[in-house]
Amino acid sequence: MFDFSDWTKTAQAKADFVSEQGVSGQANFTEYQKDTVTLVHVTVDVQGDPAVLTPGLHGCHIHETGLAEPPFASAKGHFDPGPSGNSDPDVNHPFHAGDLPNIQVNNDGVGHLETITSRITLTDGPLTIFDADGASVVLHSHTDHCEPAESKSGHSGGPRLACGVIEQI
Repeated sequence: MFDFSDWTKTAQAKADFVSEQGVSGQANFTEYQKDTVTLVHVTVDVQGDPAVLTPGLHGCHIHETGLAEPPFASAKGHFDPGPSGNSDPDVNHPFHAGDLPNIQVNNDGVGHLETITSRITLTDGPLTIFDADGASVVLHSHTDHCEPAESKSGHSGGPRLACGVIEQI
């Protein structure tokens, strides 16, 4: 995907998904720096019964609070720090710092996502996901349409299937 061989690895984190619907998996985060650029390599692997984790695209986001209590409203909105942050999952799309691409799930209920983001950091700074209340990663039931919509419309992925608290390693 991207050659980080001449970059400096500065931090790592992971999240193990929990779900009341049998969805499991893990998200891994590795931060790299080169000169003044910081990038975070993200991989997400999930699996579940295809009747629950249906084939197709599912929203996957970093949420603003490090809690994973079903039905995962405890994770709150999308991670969006800053003086004008708006964590409403539907309204501020696709501009949240925690927005990730949709994850593709196959007919066997297995999904994989690999992406790179410059919108978050694992080390100290204004974009760190390790603030006072931490962060989590949420897998949604539906596709994230990656565009603004009305609040509580579910346009950004709808119900939350699984959630994992992101922890430094």
